[in-house]
Amino acid sequence: MSTIALLSLVGGLVLLVGGGELLVRGATSLAHSIGMSALVVGLTVVSFATSAPELAVSTGAALSGYPGLAIGNVVGSNIANIFLILGIGALIAPLIVKSQIIRTDIPIMIGFSLLLLVVALDGSISRINGIVLVVMLLIYLAVTVTATRRSTNGEEHVSADAAPAPDTWPDGGTSSRGKQAAMSTLLVVIGVGLLVAGAQLLVNGATSIAAAFGLSDLVIGLTVVAIGTSLPELATAVIAVRKGEVDLAVGNVVGSNIFNIGAVLGITAVIAPEGIDVSPGAVGFDIPIMIAVALVLLPVAFTGLAVARWEGGVFVAFYGAYLGYLVLDATDHDALEPFGATMMWFVIPITAFWLVLLAAHEGRKRLARRRESVRT
Repeated sequence: MSTIALLSLVGGLVLLVGGGELLVRGATSLAHSIGMSALVVGLTVVSFATSAPELAVSTGAALSGYPGLAIGNVVGSNIANIFLILGIGALIAPLIVKSQIIRTDIPIMIGFSLLLLVVALDGSISRINGIVLVVMLLIYLAVTVTATRRSTNGEEHVSADAAPAPDTWPDGGTSSRGKQAAMSTLLVVIGVGLLVAGAQLLVNGATSIAAAFGLSDLVIGLTVVAIGTSLPELATAVIAVRKGEVDLAVGNVVGSNIFNIGAVLGITAVIAPEGIDVSPGAVGFDIPIMIAVALVLLPVAFTGLAVARWEGGVFVAFYGAYLGYLVLDATDHDALEPFGATMMWFVIPITAFWLVLLAAHEGRKRLARRRESVRT
């Protein structure tokens, strides 16, 4: 059993890396061919693609009678996407955060997180709740794509006099663009297929190992499965950052968190016979942690409009501490109480205080620059 699990882990990792490479190439090329920015493609096409493993795992878990795994998968994946994925990406290279994300998409991600807590307060996500989540996601997508197309059309209108006629474009003009879009879409589809297969292999192997240690389905969903289904985002982010497509990496993480709540939990609640049961532990601890993690990203992105390397290191360290707490809690270890007290009364308040200071310092700097520009 251990050999099969190990082979599943290795095979899944190989497929994830290959799928991430194809997905980034296809999505980047698709953005150029259809006139959309890499940021918006990351927020929409790539986000939905890399959320496919979460959708497959959560629906399967809910239909198989493991609701804790379904909710734990999404909540754990959203925490991992910010702390682990963005943290590792920032360690490779500082992540420049676009002002568009600060103004709209990060607050929307926080709003979806709060909405999940509200609908889960009664201990379940009903079919009606699922429909509301899906509808909210569709509205978000429609507004995002429409706003982007308007912006693109405005830019094209301004530069219309300088643009060559379609029949003078190189490589066949409009026909070439159509072929490029088709090939890019094919790469995205193949990449998604490899990502889903790789994540499934990795999750199967890791779940077998975790179950052998007697962990609950909620803890397995929050840890092993969450990390496994977040590996497509990790592969996409690392490859995108190394290729200089930082917009794609950041947009993918923020968009994936929105898709995980709106699409994955929404669709799962709709197709599950009795919706998704949510344990008191998830409502009282894990979902609030997910909201807190989402809130952390806002001031970090606000200060300097970038996630710096040291901030990435803090993200990864906190994710390790979070996993440590879950494991200690699941095994009822003697170190749980002092570890939890340290996190609650020292690390978290100090970090929150530091983030507030950074935000205030950056705000004063911007105010000073604005006053200086008015004087000149």
